[in-house]
Amino acid sequence: MLSDKQTDAPGGLGWRYLGDWQKRDGNANIEEELLRPWLLSRGYAPEVVAQAITLLKREARMEGTKLYEANQSFYEMLRYGVPVAPGPGEAPITVRFVDWTDPAANDMGVAEEVAIKGKDPKAWNKRPDLVLYVNGIALGVVELKKSTVGVGESIRQTLDNQRPEFIRHFFTTVQITFAGNDSEGLRYAPIQTPQPYWLAWKEESDISARLDRDVTLMIAPARFLELIHDFTLFDGGIKKIARPNQYFAVKAAQERVRAKEGGIIWQTQGSGKSLIMVMLVRWIREAFPDGRILVVTDRKELDGQIEEVFGNTGDKVRRARSGNDLMAALADPKDRVICSLVHKFGKREEGEMESLISDIQTANIGAPVGEFFVFIDEAHRTQSGKLAKAMRKILPEAMFIGFTGTPLLRSDKGTSLETFGPYIGKPYRFDEVVEDGVVLDLRYEARDIDQRISAPEKIDAWFEAKTKGLTPVAKATLKQRWGTLQRVLSSRDRLEEIAKDIMVDMEMKPRLQANMGNAMLVAGSIPEACKFFEIFRKSGSVLADKCAIVTSYKRAAPELTGEETGMGETDKQYVHRVYTDLLGETSEEDYEEEALRLFKKEPGGMKLLIVVSRLLTGFDAPTATYIYIDKQMRDHGLFQAICRVNRLDGDDKDFGYIVDYKDLFRNIESAVDDYTSEAFDAFDKEDVDGLIADRSEQADLDLRAARDAWLGLMDRVEQPKTDDEIYAYFSSPDGIDTDPDAEEKARRRQALYKIAGSYARAYANVAAEPAGSGFNDLELAECRKEVEYAIGIRDAVRLHSGDAVDMKLYEPAMRHLIDNYIRAEDSEVISHLDDISLIDLVESKGAAMEDELPAASKRKRENIAEAIENNVRKLIIEETPVNPRFYEKMSDLLSDLVIQRRNDAIEYAEYLERIKEMVTQAKAGHGNVYPVSMSTAGKKALYDNLDSDEDLAIKVDQAVRDTAPFGWRGNAMKERKVRRSLEPVFDDIAKRERIFEILKNQNEY
Repeated sequence: MLSDKQTDAPGGLGWRYLGDWQKRDGNANIEEELLRPWLLSRGYAPEVVAQAITLLKREARMEGTKLYEANQSFYEMLRYGVPVAPGPGEAPITVRFVDWTDPAANDMGVAEEVAIKGKDPKAWNKRPDLVLYVNGIALGVVELKKSTVGVGESIRQTLDNQRPEFIRHFFTTVQITFAGNDSEGLRYAPIQTPQPYWLAWKEESDISARLDRDVTLMIAPARFLELIHDFTLFDGGIKKIARPNQYFAVKAAQERVRAKEGGIIWQTQGSGKSLIMVMLVRWIREAFPDGRILVVTDRKELDGQIEEVFGNTGDKVRRARSGNDLMAALADPKDRVICSLVHKFGKREEGEMESLISDIQTANIGAPVGEFFVFIDEAHRTQSGKLAKAMRKILPEAMFIGFTGTPLLRSDKGTSLETFGPYIGKPYRFDEVVEDGVVLDLRYEARDIDQRISAPEKIDAWFEAKTKGLTPVAKATLKQRWGTLQRVLSSRDRLEEIAKDIMVDMEMKPRLQANMGNAMLVAGSIPEACKFFEIFRKSGSVLADKCAIVTSYKRAAPELTGEETGMGETDKQYVHRVYTDLLGETSEEDYEEEALRLFKKEPGGMKLLIVVSRLLTGFDAPTATYIYIDKQMRDHGLFQAICRVNRLDGDDKDFGYIVDYKDLFRNIESAVDDYTSEAFDAFDKEDVDGLIADRSEQADLDLRAARDAWLGLMDRVEQPKTDDEIYAYFSSPDGIDTDPDAEEKARRRQALYKIAGSYARAYANVAAEPAGSGFNDLELAECRKEVEYAIGIRDAVRLHSGDAVDMKLYEPAMRHLIDNYIRAEDSEVISHLDDISLIDLVESKGAAMEDELPAASKRKRENIAEAIENNVRKLIIEETPVNPRFYEKMSDLLSDLVIQRRNDAIEYAEYLERIKEMVTQAKAGHGNVYPVSMSTAGKKALYDNLDSDEDLAIKVDQAVRDTAPFGWRGNAMKERKVRRSLEPVFDDIAKRERIFEILKNQNEY
């Protein structure tokens, strides 16, 4: 115990031993005989001291208020002082009860066995083991047990003391409560914290004895006062003190702020990243007199939280509603803390962010005033980087800090470091968060729903009847749009099977059945979410009136403009109808607010949320226990989604559960590995060196190559290259049936579409950062004119030739085809992983599989995993430009898609092997008969697309093998060399470009 250590001795912790107060009368949480002399020693006049103590004691009373409210109001007075007028008409002076800047200037005292009387005759007396008094004010309470008694008993004793039956009134001044023993060390928490949420301190120390170590680290006066002053918050009815990860993140950020060096704070999902931001904002506001903080977030919860936390401290938060409003706030120095909420959901993200950036850049408002610190939430996102760059133009001296709950993956590394700087402090990884008991581990279950094509002949007949009159290219475009795995998996029959699964789970899974927990269902699209919702509402099950749909969709009449074709209901019309039937006159915002309130507070009344992109980041609902995923996801998005179900929520919730319908285990394993490894830690400033220069150089090369290809293509058009000559070269003005060159012109058009698009993208990349480009302003202006011309020609030719497909016209028919001719079987569990934690899977299973696989198999597995990342359908769609002759029948395309899911009880490793075989078959040609010389997938693809000309296929194959340099794909100079190797073989540039694209998609070259 502290008193046993003679804490007032030199070299002690710096606490003065006040004695054993077991038999002392009048023990209180404010000891005037200690507080009064300290205040007088600070130079306050006796009458001022008397008034200040009276006000403080009045604030410490519990009269008609709850403990939380009384403690909060006392904290404000303790932290900021109280104004006292020395005499009538005199200006008030602020009396401060603690010297927060110099811990040694305070009277730090510890008393043991402090006997406290109950507030009224019905309450029992209590005797805390230790009370920590700062200038006579009880700020800490410590309960200790012997090493053979669990620390949980000390915690429960402290919580008992805070009940009205005991000495609740004593805790109005108490800021931190401690409980501990020699064997387990110390636990800490603010008042009224349930036992599962008490925290252990983590910090390196040379002291091996746990209790001694924790006491030394936490109760040393400087640390104790710092935790109260800088790391205590009152947030939505809950008092919070920083966890160790939050404390050290803020401390590291404070050092960076003093040095005006930006960076990124990475704290894994669920570890309290939002509170780190809030604590840091408050510290900057107080440490820098001219400091102003701009917080940009895409989450209403954080935006409101910041406003609430600062609402009672004298500084109101200015919430900017638009780009112009933001600029006005920046120019007004009285707004110390500014929040800007940017909605980034679904397809709206790009448009809304670009609109905000444009507003910022064009606003005609006064210059920003003050010393700015800009915080951007979810810093790994591309749009956050764009916003940061726009903000730098108007706040060139500002310091930028990015906040992320995800590691910077390789794809984000360059742009994020370039925008913000290196990591701040030590990342707090997923396995550490689980180990510390901050969040729960996850468990995984894969379920498969086999599908079958019910009537291939009817599919083909239906398709041909509905697409009569379309060009072959237009039909191929329609097949490519609808012949995807996502379309197949969206069939109503399959969605109904998933819904049946969930309804059974609601009756069988303990937490779901007991109405203690609930679930989220991630749908692949908003129309699919609506289908799920309708299925549940009409099911007659417990979910019929206990599910809600929360998406980014907002009803608006203009969205229906141009949708009516007279051919049936389009997806947009369907979604609008479902929402209108559901909401009536209720707004989406009101509906969503009530749904989320029920989900969080009354899980038995809202058992399922159907979502698409909303609520997959920043949505904390401890009740959420299961997440059903029927959407392709990966990396940041996937990990953040599964972390929606790992929040602590009572003793009956041991894990968060993932139920996967999209074969995402490889992606999940990869994401968790990224979140638990140290591979992404060592990102320093040097990593950015040369990044911009390298990117600009490559962008210049790409633009020159794209321009050469465009000019080469247009050289083939007869002079004077008016619309008539362009249409004559690329299209068939009198129809394809009467044009002997129709097939050749179709190939030219494919080259046109590809080259024009490539030129536009290459120009955009250079124009985005013209300062580092080798092109001057005149050259870029010329390129821009050419790009606009190229896109105009592309669009005109697409319409003139009939290649352009009005997708709206065919949408109802294709949806009918998918929903009526693709049947689904009952779901089957295909994984045996549900009794193993996800972290254990990543740490043991993955490594063991790597060791067991031979080198060649490792490479194959990597290829398979990469292929699965966006979904298996990607394998077939990407074969289409490689070998366009395949899938001439719609039924063949759909049959090849559903055959992947044909095995009812297949282990996941075998399923991956099956996909590998499917890829091999696709590249080998689906059983076509080839000459013996066409022995590889590449040669077969050339043979198919060169009118079965065996000699020409061999000639092309040999030319490329003789000249293609290593790593030529994606390198403009090397790709140009491959293109040139085709010039002796083909005079026609369009044919050259078409064959080049086929070669580019064949891995053997």
